[in-house]
Amino acid sequence: QVQLVESGGGLVQAGGSLRLSCAASGIGDISSMYVVAWHRQAPGMQRELVAKILTGDTPMYADSVKGRATISTDNAKNTINLQMNSLKAGDTAVYYCFLYNLEKTYWGQGTQVTVSS
Repeated sequence: QVQLVESGGGLVQAGGSLRLSCAASGIGDISSMYVVAWHRQAPGMQRELVAKILTGDTPMYADSVKGRATISTDNAKNTINLQMNSLKAGDTAVYYCFLYNLEKTYWGQGTQVTVSS
């Protein structure tokens, strides 16, 4: 059974930092994934891409987080991480990890990030 479990969300003051992690199980090695990514969805808004890594390519970031976010993978732990710094109220959202292996897409259940101003 495929499971993507996000963690690391919470309440943080503006200007602070958070590190989100997504632990993947039942899906094999994340290094075999074509795309690993983080998305987010704020209340009343559409889900949007935050950051992604395509196999063999450099990470890509949404303009809204460029310079403040770093996506990475830990193949030993089979996790996808998102480091967010200099958080703003506009970063408040549910954050979802995403995997795509050229056959199926997989989503985690989401972790809430709330930034207080």
